[in-house]
Amino acid sequence: EAMAGLLEPVTKETIVGSAEVRKVFELSKGAPVAGCMVSSGRIVRGKVRVRRRKDVIYEGVTQSLRRFQDEVNEVRAGMECGIRIEGFGQFEVGDAIECYTIEKIAAKL
Repeated sequence: EAMAGLLEPVTKETIVGSAEVRKVFELSKGAPVAGCMVSSGRIVRGKVRVRRRKDVIYEGVTQSLRRFQDEVNEVRAGMECGIRIEGFGQFEVGDAIECYTIEKIAAKL
């Protein structure tokens, strides 16, 4: 057990949900907002990646997640939301935004 404790933990990526960009809203200040429909799972604040035609074009963190005018922590499947990602603004209609978490699992011998 002591030797197993010295091993690096195995990181496992779990996709929490995905959303499709339906419309891009340009704002007078700050980055544009992607108007999205959550297609599967749920979108939560945290790590996200933007996919365009199966290619990952950006990985980052959500700056804001809104449902109507309210700032929320999660949006479930079938609902619409506005997503703003830190350092990214080149959204296109049809892009997919995936929300994921990284779990650390203790390595076994």
